[in-house]
Amino acid sequence: MANHRKATGLCQVCKVEKPQRDLVPAEFVRPALLHLIEKEHPEWKPTGFICAGDLNRYRMAYVRQVLETEVGEISTLENAVLDSLKKNELLSANIYADFDTKLTTGDMLSDKLATFGGSWKFIILFALILLLWIGVNSFALLKKPFDPYPFILLNLVLSSLAAIQAPIIMMSQNRMEARDRLRAEHDYKINLKAELEIRHLHEKLDHLLKQQWTRLLEIQEIQLELMEELAARKK
Repeated sequence: MANHRKATGLCQVCKVEKPQRDLVPAEFVRPALLHLIEKEHPEWKPTGFICAGDLNRYRMAYVRQVLETEVGEISTLENAVLDSLKKNELLSANIYADFDTKLTTGDMLSDKLATFGGSWKFIILFALILLLWIGVNSFALLKKPFDPYPFILLNLVLSSLAAIQAPIIMMSQNRMEARDRLRAEHDYKINLKAELEIRHLHEKLDHLLKQQWTRLLEIQEIQLELMEELAARKK
């Protein structure tokens, strides 16, 4: 009768008296599984026993919970990346809109004059005016030209035009340089943001992979325990 009592034990989960070979001491149960067991059975004691069937049931529940957590973490990671990208989406806005609204009438006029002065229309029109000026003063008004050779008045007009055109072009170039500087700063911000996002994403992936490896090792250890128990039962 005493031998029979020693060969049996009470499972703390199902409250059934079972043979000793079907019971596992509570001190051998993994901490991760203990958390699940104590949640459902607050009266759990570390000095008792749990039957193999209930232990396997909690093992399967833990593995299922780990897999569901992995899927949830991946979805959370995707949402976190999308949210971080949406926070600064105005970074890629049109930077010239605000810049152009600050231009004065003189600035816009200088830009138009600089654009026209650097076009073929201006070159052809200016060449025609020069030929007309020279032709009129050389042939049409031979008796009384208003600007006889060597065309001193023409030289004065050309010098005045060059003196006025040069600062206008420089004003326009300075504004273009300011626009280019603004664009360079904007590109730098975008590149910096992309670099930080990529680095942040790498850190999240590294953290996620580390957690996956840890949980994968736990699952493999549980599988090894099950295989050892099956091998022991066959023996």
